[in-house]
Amino acid sequence: MRHVIALDVGGTGMKAALVGAGGELLHQARRATGRERGPDAVVEGILDFAAELRAHGADRFGEPATAAGVAVPGIVDEPRGVAAYSANLGWRDVPLRDLLSRRLGVPVALGHDVRTGGLAEGRIGAGRGADRFLFVPLGTGIAGAIGIAGRVEAGAHGFAGEIGHIVVRPGGAPCPCGQAGCLERYASAAAVSEAWAAAAGDPGADAADCAKAVASGDPNAVRVWQEAVDALADGLVTALTLLDPRTLIIGGGLAEAGETLFTPLREAVGRRVTFQKLPSIVPAALGDAAGCLGAGLLAWDLLDSTDLTTTDRTTTDRTEVTT
Repeated sequence: MRHVIALDVGGTGMKAALVGAGGELLHQARRATGRERGPDAVVEGILDFAAELRAHGADRFGEPATAAGVAVPGIVDEPRGVAAYSANLGWRDVPLRDLLSRRLGVPVALGHDVRTGGLAEGRIGAGRGADRFLFVPLGTGIAGAIGIAGRVEAGAHGFAGEIGHIVVRPGGAPCPCGQAGCLERYASAAAVSEAWAAAAGDPGADAADCAKAVASGDPNAVRVWQEAVDALADGLVTALTLLDPRTLIIGGGLAEAGETLFTPLREAVGRRVTFQKLPSIVPAALGDAAGCLGAGLLAWDLLDSTDLTTTDRTTTDRTEVTT
């Protein structure tokens, strides 16, 4: 069975899969990233994991994978296939695409983790059928993936979609990016956890606890939650004013609160739009499988583009011979 290798590398764990031509997950595996051993060990662990997946595919399906796709965090130079920087993993300028291609003997596509997850959500998840979408996962931070006609826009320098660093509260809380008042300092899961822990007087309280308290009617929780929702709505309206998406997909840990988040968020965004067209605001559909599925799509796209190039060259050669 023809298949590809998909790897989703996170700060603490790696998710991997063998993905069929129809996007089906034929095999799944997980293991620790091992960042405590340093960046060189992380890279070697990725290469070893990929090689094991190749061997498993060959044993199980009678042939090895035909390509691989890898999603990594941080700054990614996708055209060059370089993992440029990751604070969590400690690496700089790792030529990961070339290293994996040499190890596996197949073409490799490298992508940014959020954009890769957004690609999957847009094509086969909550954004399926939408020609324009914006995917915003609310996790430790906030990022975004801008979907256009079945692909995700990286931008001129690979920074497109960084909605978490839109300033929504000028002069507000300092952000590690160097600005003050960034969206992710108010509306990420980490920010809600911090605010609720302070309000509840419980250092161990987190965003999930806040959501439960909101559902039970706790006024302090409602206040903390609404402040986060209002900040998120401010950031999203700025984004939809610029991008005009047909579908707005919200994922990440905070989205697991379901309608506790989506009902007030839709209301808050609706109050803020004037001339803009209100997009559908929907929860992500693929959960933590989005990164792997997206990496698989990157690999299949790479094969498709290679096949098209080969076909074009063959056609040109035949034309030249005929002429």
